[in-house]
Amino acid sequence: MPQMPSPTDLGEPDLKVAGFQLWVHGRQYPEANDYYDGNWLRVTAHCGASGASVWAHGAILMVTDIAGFGNGCAAMLDGQRRSADLAPFEPELKVSLEASDRVGHIRARVEITPDHLLQAHRFEFEIDQSYLPGIIKQCSDIVQEYQIRGEQDREGV
Repeated sequence: MPQMPSPTDLGEPDLKVAGFQLWVHGRQYPEANDYYDGNWLRVTAHCGASGASVWAHGAILMVTDIAGFGNGCAAMLDGQRRSADLAPFEPELKVSLEASDRVGHIRARVEITPDHLLQAHRFEFEIDQSYLPGIIKQCSDIVQEYQIRGEQDREGV
């Protein structure tokens, strides 16, 4: 079994939510400019707490997933929504934020697995709305670096 890198080996994560960390390594298909192939990202995801450490990696999410999560967090911060999800097509990763009361507490749930057929791992963290601006900025930075390609391909879909 190959040894997973440590967070120290990877440097600062591109996105961090409580015990969840995500590093973006580049596009899965750098030459593709269409919406469906051009937006897949190669990533390493890690979540850990209370003695548990789970890693997933590969082309398991799209830049559009990151953009949607950032927009959802911005809507939460503005009071327009009570939740935001990073919910890619691939089953290895899901991050959900949900307001747990009216004074700004948020429940963060991370579902992560390197093998969705044989494993399931869930972590829960309590955060508050003060995390949202940082999450929004990190998502925005990723989208700036890996701009969404082929949006015209989705027209009429």
